[in-house]
Amino acid sequence: MFFRKKINWHKVFDSIDAINAQVAVGRVTTINVERKKICLARTADGFFAVNDKCPHNGASLGNGYCTAEGSVVCPVHRYHFDLRTGRAKSGLGDFVQTYPIEVRDDGVYIGFEQLVWNWLKK
Repeated sequence: MFFRKKINWHKVFDSIDAINAQVAVGRVTTINVERKKICLARTADGFFAVNDKCPHNGASLGNGYCTAEGSVVCPVHRYHFDLRTGRAKSGLGDFVQTYPIEVRDDGVYIGFEQLVWNWLKK
């Protein structure tokens, strides 16, 4: 393989208390991380991060809502996207990019994948 995936982690909150105060269970919001708009959602299962732009019509998913079943819902046409996989629940083949979230002792982080050159060793 010439390339490998690397995750770059970006701190978005200083603590779990800070993210809990920002996003209640069943709610979504939009945050900016490294020039990307991210829809941050919270369900009973925890926090999820997906690309904020709906692939159908470009609406901000952060202006929508999330369901108890773990979907974020577009505010314009009510398309549902699974927060774990990013796939549309309508079966149309649309999807949103998902991003991992880690809660650490020093804060809450979102990860962005990057392809990096993999030097082959002999």
